[in-house]
Amino acid sequence: MKGRVTTKASVKWIPFLCVFCFALGILFSNRLWDSSAEPNGQQFLSLRRNEQELQVINDGSGTNKNLPQNKDVMNEVLKTHEAIQSSRSLDKSIAVLQTQLAESKSSQEMSLKSSAAVSTLSRDGSPKQKVFMVIGINTAFSSRKRRDSVRETWMPQGEKLVQLEREKGIVVRFMIGHRLDSEDEGSGDCPLPLSSLPPHCFLFLSLSATSNSILDRAIDSEDSQHKDFLRLEHVEGYHELSAKTKTFFSTAVAKWDAEFYVKVDDDVHVNLGMLASTLARHRSKPRVYIGCMKSGPVLAQKNVKYHEPEYWKFGEEGNKYFRHATGQIYAISKELATYISLNQPILHKYANEDVSLGAWFIGLEVEHIDDHSMCCGTPPDCAWKAQAGEVCVASFDWSCSGICKSVERIKFVHEKCGEGDGSVWSAVF
Repeated sequence: MKGRVTTKASVKWIPFLCVFCFALGILFSNRLWDSSAEPNGQQFLSLRRNEQELQVINDGSGTNKNLPQNKDVMNEVLKTHEAIQSSRSLDKSIAVLQTQLAESKSSQEMSLKSSAAVSTLSRDGSPKQKVFMVIGINTAFSSRKRRDSVRETWMPQGEKLVQLEREKGIVVRFMIGHRLDSEDEGSGDCPLPLSSLPPHCFLFLSLSATSNSILDRAIDSEDSQHKDFLRLEHVEGYHELSAKTKTFFSTAVAKWDAEFYVKVDDDVHVNLGMLASTLARHRSKPRVYIGCMKSGPVLAQKNVKYHEPEYWKFGEEGNKYFRHATGQIYAISKELATYISLNQPILHKYANEDVSLGAWFIGLEVEHIDDHSMCCGTPPDCAWKAQAGEVCVASFDWSCSGICKSVERIKFVHEKCGEGDGSVWSAVF
């Protein structure tokens, strides 16, 4: 009986003992956690980090057989990364170069504009007259009759010439240099032509160029009567037309602030109103070169007209020149004339003047305007066009590089192809 009672009592206490042990375990574990815990959960983080490292090690040990393949992949990744970095570096270099190029271009444009602004003063320090265009008529000492025929047809005279300049901004001048005295032409070892003179001759020629020869005095007398000459610091000669062209543009730029500068021969008929209207259509363009563009053959044979001594520069025999305006008449804008003036000493001269001018613009940002109204034929060609309402800017005969027998025929051309005396005065440009 006693044994049974004892067994029953101990069975009753089992649930209380379980609860007591559970509570004691919770209390003991909390104290153990509090005493061993790190601040801010650092111990927990360390345990997690260790677990991750063990996991990586385990993963790595299980995949050792794939290491060569992984290395190849990593190498490809590295190469791709390096290529991307190189591409970015190249892009940055290109961007820097583009910026430097833009700055250089802007600097050059500002330099040209500043030089144009400074050039508003003439050589004597007085303000330059601002005009629309300056026309230089190329003439020679022996061409008095040609000049008179031009004055009697398309070129105003006297007060009308002054009025044209004042009211319409159109300056028209015969351009001519100086002539060596006849006794000077064969002096010493400085013969003419001037294309290949020894260096010591230049001082002699510079002094002779301003000599008061008989022909120079004749031009001075003619100028005092008509007041329509532009004298150039240049020694006249057929083989010196390229040099004369450079000198004309330099002299004109120094004297007048014009939008356009025109060169024309004294055996060409010109309608001034049509010329002004044609140029006005291009006045918003900074660098224009206007004329009848051509590309003739490079003549290597000696003793022929228009022979080119430097033919070898243009490639194989039989090649043609680059496109350039025919020399009878052409026009260039202010920036191009200023460019010639500033670079005159280093601009190369070819045998033919029109080729030289075209060569000076090679490599520049120049717009070539091919305008065939500036190279019409003489009647009936220009007459038919005038009747159709397409009045020509200029007329001449290609076979003569000007109007054939211009002294006798230019009046006839003027009657048939002229725009009318009042056209230039009524023209709006």
